[in-house]
Amino acid sequence: MNLTIIAPILIPLATTVLCIGLWKDRVMQRWVSVAGAVSLLASSLSLLYATSDGTVVTTNAAGWAAPFGISLVADTLSAMLVGLTGVIAVAITVYSLGAIDRKRESFGYHPLMHAVLAACSGAFLTGDVFNMYVWFEIMLLASFVLLTLGGERGQLEGAIKYVTLNLLSSGIFLAAIGLLYGMTGTLNMAHLSIVLERADNPGAITALSMLFLVAFGIKAAVFPLFFWLPASYHTPPVAITALFAALLTKVGVYSIMRTFTLLFDQQLEITAPILMWISGLTMVTGVLGAACQFEIRRILAFHSVSQIGYMLMGLSVALYALAHAEPDSAGARETATVALAGSAMFLLHHGIVKGNLFLISGLVQRIAGTSELQHLGGLVKTHPWTGVLFMASAMSLAGIPISTGFWGKFVLIKSGLAAGAFALVAASLCVSILTLYSMTKIWAEAFWKEPPESMPEPPRVSGKSDRVRIGLMAAPIIVLATATIALGVLIEPLYRVAERAGEQLLDTEGYQRAVLGEYYQRAVDGTLHELDTVPSAADAPQEDQP
Repeated sequence: MNLTIIAPILIPLATTVLCIGLWKDRVMQRWVSVAGAVSLLASSLSLLYATSDGTVVTTNAAGWAAPFGISLVADTLSAMLVGLTGVIAVAITVYSLGAIDRKRESFGYHPLMHAVLAACSGAFLTGDVFNMYVWFEIMLLASFVLLTLGGERGQLEGAIKYVTLNLLSSGIFLAAIGLLYGMTGTLNMAHLSIVLERADNPGAITALSMLFLVAFGIKAAVFPLFFWLPASYHTPPVAITALFAALLTKVGVYSIMRTFTLLFDQQLEITAPILMWISGLTMVTGVLGAACQFEIRRILAFHSVSQIGYMLMGLSVALYALAHAEPDSAGARETATVALAGSAMFLLHHGIVKGNLFLISGLVQRIAGTSELQHLGGLVKTHPWTGVLFMASAMSLAGIPISTGFWGKFVLIKSGLAAGAFALVAASLCVSILTLYSMTKIWAEAFWKEPPESMPEPPRVSGKSDRVRIGLMAAPIIVLATATIALGVLIEPLYRVAERAGEQLLDTEGYQRAVLGEYYQRAVDGTLHELDTVPSAADAPQEDQP
């Protein structure tokens, strides 16, 4: 087994087990949780470094070579997202030390959080469709319990909506996997891409792709399947919401990007317009919902929906460019690469910025006693640094120049114009203006205007322990806001990495060769599943990855 690729999964799983073992020792759970998050970040950066030269790192369970064993695969995109998981893990863990109450910690907050992190890493790294389903279920179970920790009425209502829609997604996903296996006889994604490319029933494949799109679309919260997200994200403590906003929807978007570039790239003239409509409507409906809200977390939740449209915009533009180009057109492939790079940049940008904005909303609630805009005001005078940190993240979300949000939108719009997707580009520009309006509304109401007479009495901050707790909440906010600015100023290295991710998403043969190894040619020839050629466990070649 290659420890570089398996460590980002094993570390949070081990942390979960250790925290459960320390169930009655809340202090030790905290130390183990922080150590686990830091170790996850180190292992994810190691994996990102291993893939930085374009290498596709693979490993197989128990030495069974793909497609006979369970494969883990890390290319640049999946390594980027595992890196994001590590960054968010450290930020949320430190923030939780100051924000999560004793009762929730005593009922398993830390082990549940690390179970979610393990499931996210597993979903990003799996090379097998069924194992992606397994990681989805682990993520759903752990996140549902996290949502209900505390047992408040609002939490239970939000959790029921969350779990109902996600169970529907799981059912559709499992049915689609069954049909796919019945059609192809394999669930390894590299092998599936070869088999589906040679299949002579495009109608059935397109129908299957729509089932996967609905299943992943619910997870990603795209139009019209997003309503569970704003109904549930404002109910749990902010640390949990920030974790969900930064990572969970990214798993859904990543799954759509992976399957529609690797598996379902046969009927692009049908799937590309569908994805374009979904992308545009997700952007528009999300931002319109945000414009109507007057509670910070509800505004941010609807904005999460809107920004998911941008993430899908790159994929839809890429497929649209390829669908309307001559075979092997270099120009269309370049446009598609740039579009996918834009999506990869936006995934990373949104994970950091939206997670940070939720953390800031929690800090505002801690120092002012509410996050309702009508009861807030004057925070720029009493807490100017909180205003500065909010402004840095909010302007990045709106896409103000030199921020990561600006560069992500610039790349997406540039590729959209090159592909001729003018309506989608126009929609994205209008949504940017409305996003700026929403962020300005929060700034004007919470920070700039005079405090209202009905402003509630803020919680008292007395003693060293209260100041330490607020310091623990502020520290990750400062780091993430600084990272947002730094990545925007030093955008070229990030773009080069994202561009490599786009190139690898289009290089399906490179992915197939890396995963299947010596079985690649037999998979292409269609002889891989002949009974006399299936190896035993002892005969299966051992992986040769470092």
